[in-house]
Amino acid sequence: MRSEELISRLARDLRPVRRLPGPLALTAAWVALAACVVGTAVLLMGPREDLMAHLAAPDRALPLLAAVATGLLAGFSAFQLALPDRDGRWGLLPLPAVLLWLTGMGWGCLADLARIGPAALQLGASFACFGFITALGLPLTAGIAFMARHAAALRPGPVVALGGLSAAALASVGLSCVHHLDAALMVLAWHGVAVLCVTAVAWNCGPWLLRRLGAAAPRL
Repeated sequence: MRSEELISRLARDLRPVRRLPGPLALTAAWVALAACVVGTAVLLMGPREDLMAHLAAPDRALPLLAAVATGLLAGFSAFQLALPDRDGRWGLLPLPAVLLWLTGMGWGCLADLARIGPAALQLGASFACFGFITALGLPLTAGIAFMARHAAALRPGPVVALGGLSAAALASVGLSCVHHLDAALMVLAWHGVAVLCVTAVAWNCGPWLLRRLGAAAPRL
């Protein structure tokens, strides 16, 4: 068989390959999905009555803005890392927003301490916070993994972990819009624990989840 004929036979049944959307387009679609899910949860539970006053306070607004930035940057970072030719340092992209988020909550703790004294340091239980963030964060993590499933085979753990961080951060913003938890130390503790749990579960389950979604996701 001549080479030309072999090439012709091999190419006869080929189908065109559709190019995957870029990280920016995927991030925009992901943020739209997360906003719909979190926004629906907020509407169903009912926004807190003092939401506008809550957002107007600098020590409350800064952590919320930083959480939004964390969600956006972590999502974008996940889609960047999903591409095999991208530098692994993309995973550090959300770090400044995370630090700003923690700083904002720390500032809130100091403001509470100055306003109400040692009572601000009392740490109680708020399983509702944990439940809200995990109940929204875990399904949204599966959603971002599904969106990245065709390209995330080389770094499944980091990709899905960043997706989990993005999902949990945006869920935390939604929780702040409905839950009357103003003690900054409580917010730092319970929001932080929930975000860490979602991210840790995402990291450990990333390879399995991507395999289940149809991607070749070896454990590296």
